[in-house]
Amino acid sequence: MSRQKKNVRAAALEILEAVEKNQSYSNLLLNHSIEKNALKGPDIGLLTELVYGTIQRKMTLDYYLDPFLKKKNKLDSWVLNLLRLSLYQIVYLDKIPERAAIYEAVELAKSIGHKGISGMVNGVLRSIQREGLPSLDAIKNPIERISIETSHPLWLVKRWVDMFGEEKTRRMCEANLIAPVQSIRVNETKTTREDLLNRLKEEGYDVEESPLLSESIRSLKGNVAHSKAFKEGLCTIQDESSMIVAYALNLEHGMQVMDSCAAPGGKTTHIAEKLDQSGKVVSLDLHEHKVKLILQNAERLGLSNIEGITSDSRKAGEKFKEESFDRILVDAPCSGLGVLRRKPDIKYAKKEKDIESLQSIQHDILNAVAPLLKKGGVLVYSTCTVDQWENENAVKRFLSENKDFEPMELSSIPEPLKPFANGSQMQIFPQDFDGDGFFIASLRKKS
Repeated sequence: MSRQKKNVRAAALEILEAVEKNQSYSNLLLNHSIEKNALKGPDIGLLTELVYGTIQRKMTLDYYLDPFLKKKNKLDSWVLNLLRLSLYQIVYLDKIPERAAIYEAVELAKSIGHKGISGMVNGVLRSIQREGLPSLDAIKNPIERISIETSHPLWLVKRWVDMFGEEKTRRMCEANLIAPVQSIRVNETKTTREDLLNRLKEEGYDVEESPLLSESIRSLKGNVAHSKAFKEGLCTIQDESSMIVAYALNLEHGMQVMDSCAAPGGKTTHIAEKLDQSGKVVSLDLHEHKVKLILQNAERLGLSNIEGITSDSRKAGEKFKEESFDRILVDAPCSGLGVLRRKPDIKYAKKEKDIESLQSIQHDILNAVAPLLKKGGVLVYSTCTVDQWENENAVKRFLSENKDFEPMELSSIPEPLKPFANGSQMQIFPQDFDGDGFFIASLRKKS
């Protein structure tokens, strides 16, 4: 494809191809494409909808296309992606007329391929228009039906049904198809929620208070990351599920805190804000450029109590003495299966064996940082996944091997969230309050 600026559908197709062929991250490609093609206003919204929507619904779209494709295996991948992109508009977007979606698809096929391909694309889409979509009722197996209907790989649906049952799995898969609401964390060291709400409304954003957390605002329309208030360090973009972690740490003024897997730094800066410029947050990450980003973010927010260190947290014992910290957060590397609404490509890229290899890393990090916690201190383990092997089982194994730790009740989290906690642990599902799927466990080192 050429380097000239592309229209929205051509840009969307380019991103879909890159995700399919190179396993690239759709969110990063999207930002790059918006900038490269100088897209503005409604075009940004349309590109985002086309890319995320087509990826989110890929398996369902393939089910619909299948009876109309006689030689699917011989199709170039860009042609299949163009058909998926066009069918997504026809099936799921009310504001785009079918004739417009088909016309744009044919023109795009002509410009990238040749007349024969454009004729095939036109023929397939016209046939679907004429004959209608194949019925999902034809899928009799209920687990396969959830898989195709909500576009989640069959192995993943089977795994979740074994863990949570069929009904909960269905609701989670359906919730994963809904675009997330943007949540904004107020930087309470600089402003109040009321003042920030007024400020954002003056800037034209449609925002409201969160009913769950006192420092959270929800943006119903508009990306607050582009606001003046954001540039001035009055807020950060962070999902509400992720904000709960700082509460679980039960912080007190002047504490020494380690965030052992800190990038991109949302939890680090939240902890630093809650310490209100006292104490220190030591933020470790494997990659130097990510540590720099954390520190840049701290500077934007006006936080001086953060120290960024490039280091593998599994070797933290080489840098710090035993019992150096009052609190330690292990926001562990995980499968990310709780954030499929934001990163839909993850569900096709992950394999069951990936989860097994992550368990080993999670276990090693927990065991490496445990000696660095003071007696009576709190260790919080969190992930952005819903997988029981990465969550409950990881904690169970750690406790069985570290008898000086015990579960500690999550009593410090805000009242509206307490119904989601179960003693010392909290498994949040995407359907619970429209936040990310998230797991939090609180452990205390015995005195």
